[in-house]
Amino acid sequence: MLETTTLTSKSVVLAPLGVEHKDALLDAASDGNLWELWFTSVPNKATINNYIEQALAQQEKGLSLPFVVIEKHTQKIIGTTRFCNADKVNRRLEIGFTWYAKSYQRTSVNTECKLLLLTHAFEHLDVIAVEFRTHWHNLKSRNAIARLGAKQDGVLRNHQKMADGSYRDTVVFSITNTEWLAVKNNLVFKLNT
Repeated sequence: MLETTTLTSKSVVLAPLGVEHKDALLDAASDGNLWELWFTSVPNKATINNYIEQALAQQEKGLSLPFVVIEKHTQKIIGTTRFCNADKVNRRLEIGFTWYAKSYQRTSVNTECKLLLLTHAFEHLDVIAVEFRTHWHNLKSRNAIARLGAKQDGVLRNHQKMADGSYRDTVVFSITNTEWLAVKNNLVFKLNT
């Protein structure tokens, strides 16, 4: 279902993640010290190797397709995102593990990346639904997902045990194939205004 690919828009390139991107990802994460956010998992020096290894292991199993996000003008890696939890039988997948350097947050980058990913998912992979999941306390992420046009499906209470022993309530959103055209029109409109 998930074959390695590169996706390109006006301002960003989504290129396949590789071990060679380690230092550039650490540089991007240091813009805002993103690893300090307790409700998300952005790698730091101690966790970057495992972060990349796990992403590539999931890719090898056909469950994930991780990307680095490259700002086209500077060719600088500014974050990462991926298709994950791919379900070939039920034609569903999730877009997750998304984070951008602080200086690129609240810019057109997220809209462009999601337009690329959603277009690929619905128009090339022929999925019937794309999910987004985030921590209940990650209000910026919840608002960004809603702005895309995704609808909240529900909250999975005590869904995951966190490294500090607390439990994560996971908010689940989705976009279905019947909603895709309206969502696409809205994202294109946002990028053009």
